[in-house]
Amino acid sequence: MSQQDLANIAGVTRQTIGGVESGQYAPSVTISLRLAKALGCQVEDLFWLEDDLPEIEAILAGAAPNRQQSRVSLVRIGDQWIAYPLVGNNAFRIDIIPADGEVVAIDWFPCTSKLPNLEGEAQRHIGTNKVLVRLLDDMDKLHNTVAIAGCTPVLSLLARATERWHPQLRVHYHFAHSMAALRSLCRGEVHIAGMHLYDPQTGEHNIPFVQEALAGKNAVLITLGVWEEGLLVAPGNPIGIKTVSDLVEFGATIVTHEPGSGSRMLLERKLEEERVPFQTLKGFDRIVHNHQDVALSIISGVADAGISTASVATAFDLGFIPLHRSRYDLVILKEYLEEAPVQQFLSILGHRLVRSQLELLGGYDTSKIGEIVANI
Repeated sequence: MSQQDLANIAGVTRQTIGGVESGQYAPSVTISLRLAKALGCQVEDLFWLEDDLPEIEAILAGAAPNRQQSRVSLVRIGDQWIAYPLVGNNAFRIDIIPADGEVVAIDWFPCTSKLPNLEGEAQRHIGTNKVLVRLLDDMDKLHNTVAIAGCTPVLSLLARATERWHPQLRVHYHFAHSMAALRSLCRGEVHIAGMHLYDPQTGEHNIPFVQEALAGKNAVLITLGVWEEGLLVAPGNPIGIKTVSDLVEFGATIVTHEPGSGSRMLLERKLEEERVPFQTLKGFDRIVHNHQDVALSIISGVADAGISTASVATAFDLGFIPLHRSRYDLVILKEYLEEAPVQQFLSILGHRLVRSQLELLGGYDTSKIGEIVANI
């Protein structure tokens, strides 16, 4: 409706509608009731006092922010609220993510305890951000949220599937490589951490890393499946790459993942096995932060190769040289297992439609999806 249309229905002037919309005019009770009736809603749906919005205390995930106010998503983890800043890439999927609340005050308390696999400067930046958040969404909706950190694009697929079969459930998916996801779990920032790390000394996937990181906490590892990891190359593999040593021999340029990621560890392990010095590899210091960026780097000609998965190669119609079969597990603290959002998410793992979606991606063995592979 135009302003004049609404004014005619509500029995007021167009100038009144304009003044209300611009915030320059506070309507009387009578005008408020007329507008609500004209729009078929409650007065409270149109007008409210900012001071009446509830506020909650939450722990800000990640490093201390640079400014006092920021958009955040909220998830209940155990007995506390976690606030995820909606900044940069974390503010987007395909479109911008609606905020659950607005940070209105921040307190920063340095952490005195050590976290595994963090040293020096990285350790000093870990702390507790207590924030006061003004809510912009219903509390019930916020409570029914499961938070997951991981790097596989499959997690976004599972999130869509879960929300389809459990419409009241929200899945907050935070992109992070394996070690970063595990650290988020240790800090109590997520319910579930996804990881694919291989320990060549024990021949185990994920379990040794979880045992070291959890420091006495109890967790369960549930597998999503086994995926093919290897080198993504241009369609048809025009350079003729077969091994990581060929990358040096043919002068190929690569992109790499962040230290601590399963893909980076795989590349480093293969280079050591073939006795190829890291510094001889062109582009070894060129970092990308997800599997899609590896594929896009090759498509755009920025790189000739990069570590990713067979499913990503299929999705982007790229060549693929397999190097390792890696098991991708979901790590969940046992104290979260009985929470309804976690149970709802886990309930869809064995669904035949989920299996079909993963099989269509290619490069996944889903025969053991949903199985418990370890209790820690």
